[in-house]
Amino acid sequence: SRGCSFVVFEYLYFCGGGSQYELGQQLAKMHRSQSPNNQFGFHVDNTIGATPQPNLPWKETWADFWDTHRLGHMLKLTNNAGLSNEDVVKLRQKTRDIVSSHNPQPSLIHGDLWGGNKGFAKVSSDGTSNSGSDSDGSKVVPVIFDPATYYGDREADVAMTYLFGGFNGDFYDGYNAEWPLESGHEQRRIVYNLYHILNHDVLFGGMYLRQAKGMIDQIMRM
Repeated sequence: SRGCSFVVFEYLYFCGGGSQYELGQQLAKMHRSQSPNNQFGFHVDNTIGATPQPNLPWKETWADFWDTHRLGHMLKLTNNAGLSNEDVVKLRQKTRDIVSSHNPQPSLIHGDLWGGNKGFAKVSSDGTSNSGSDSDGSKVVPVIFDPATYYGDREADVAMTYLFGGFNGDFYDGYNAEWPLESGHEQRRIVYNLYHILNHDVLFGGMYLRQAKGMIDQIMRM
């Protein structure tokens, strides 16, 4: 009826077990999906948690996208994380230099890949979710959900898996077996995770701003 909206989700029958190695492999395969225009962004803005997340306008370079739609956006929401205007300029330039050190393709990424947004589900032999019966040749497959999707550097997804735990060595082995990460990803990990910690300050306050400032110090020393 008019004035009503609906959202339809696939039903997932969650279960224990499952292979984190396969989870890593499947994530890397998803990351091979590229944006339709070879640019960074998404066809709509969305949210990360309850925080607005801009994806438009599309950006031709990853450095421009990250500076404008991720770091710059989150600094505005956190009152520049307590930094002076001069230090904000230095941080944004340093970040731009770091993310410009490689040339990522615009991969389809989850965008909010912490441990609570992954799991394992039981599916039937035809690939549909089942009721949990083992009599129809069902299998357990890795799933990810509750995304903040856009086309960006695939390393941003992998980086977030380090923030709050839930991913073991098999996951990283599986990912790198399918598509190895590039040199320098450890440094870029801090840059990408600063976005999420600043977002946690927006959402929850508390200790996150202090953690963000420690990460900013690390970035400025790179």
